[in-house]
Amino acid sequence: MTHAELKTDAQDVTVLPVLNTVITDEKEQAHTALDHNLRPYFAELEQFDSTKALEASPLYAKLRPEVQRVLEGIAQEDFAHAAPGKSLNGSLIRATAWNIERGLRLDSIIRVFKEHPVLSRSDVLLLTELDYGMARTENRFVAREIAEALGFNYVFAPCYINLNKGSGLEAHTTGENEQALHGNALFSRYPLRNAHSLLLPNGKDKMKGKEKRLGQQAAVIADMDHPSGMVRIVSLHLDAHSTQRHRHLQMKLVLDHLESLRSELPVLIGGDWNTSTYNSRRAVYSIAGFFRRVMMGVGHVLENHYLRPERWFERALFREIEKRGYDYRSLNRMGAGTLHYDVKDLAVNTNMADWVPRWCFWFVNRALERYGGRGSRKLGWFAGLGIEPDTDNPPRVVGELKDDAGKLSHHDAIVLDFKV
Repeated sequence: MTHAELKTDAQDVTVLPVLNTVITDEKEQAHTALDHNLRPYFAELEQFDSTKALEASPLYAKLRPEVQRVLEGIAQEDFAHAAPGKSLNGSLIRATAWNIERGLRLDSIIRVFKEHPVLSRSDVLLLTELDYGMARTENRFVAREIAEALGFNYVFAPCYINLNKGSGLEAHTTGENEQALHGNALFSRYPLRNAHSLLLPNGKDKMKGKEKRLGQQAAVIADMDHPSGMVRIVSLHLDAHSTQRHRHLQMKLVLDHLESLRSELPVLIGGDWNTSTYNSRRAVYSIAGFFRRVMMGVGHVLENHYLRPERWFERALFREIEKRGYDYRSLNRMGAGTLHYDVKDLAVNTNMADWVPRWCFWFVNRALERYGGRGSRKLGWFAGLGIEPDTDNPPRVVGELKDDAGKLSHHDAIVLDFKV
């Protein structure tokens, strides 16, 4: 492989060719196409307090080609053992979408995918929040390990190059990041064709706050060659720290892109859409939104808005989906939460404390006191075009995915059986 040398004021950095952005199925290349030599510059880049200031710097100007090469790339390998023309579930396709929270509990997550009576029969996995080379996940390539263990094909798209170890408790992880990548992925028992990613605009400046990152959310898109027909699959994670309007914009851009592909393939979009009902672009907006919801009645909001965000706070996003001819109502278990907040959860509260003042927790605890200190939201969703849900096995939420140490993710998995 030919390397280009890029000089900086500090020292030399080797830059890999821009065109080599896809990992092939040759194992000796499995950890090189997205690999980079940016780590020596993380400490210096982390000193910038805004993306605008960072991008205006001479150092970033020199590193930009390598940053873009990584963030615009994908990793793709084939590990599937499915015999051509044979389907595990007959004419049905089982899809599972799950935010696995970086893959912090990777070994147990893999075990669940192998042994769970529902998830083990999945044909396609739409997973969000997967690490590659992060200290918090032991510098493992989460997507590749899942695919190899299950015998699935996969496509991984990096969203962020992390300049530090993460937020909350993650910041105290021992060791150092290696590749420092975090992103989303698709997995399938069957061939994945035309794989690519779609970069989405940020809802807030990722260089502001304690967790500093280069990049933006990326949807992962591929055509799954299932024995019953080709279907286009999209693993989608919308921004959490954004506004309802921004999440609507991100969804609109995904739908625009799918229309631009100009094919008649059926489509399934799934993932964590962060339909929290909140404007979370800034902490002050979330705090104001929280008190507004308290005034509306905590019980009323828990039941009629947190679990049904399509009714009011996030209605523009869901109206956009239906306006484009997509269905979501029959493809989800409506009104069922997929993320459950508990006031006693140390990890969640530590992460929140990086973002909102500590005094807010007293009000949250009081608001949820009558409800056992818990509240649920519906963040995981499917939407589809040209697909039909199976009436014998309706959409479901699969919770209580845990091992002896506790829950594997704060998010529940969602499952859909459908025909194309």
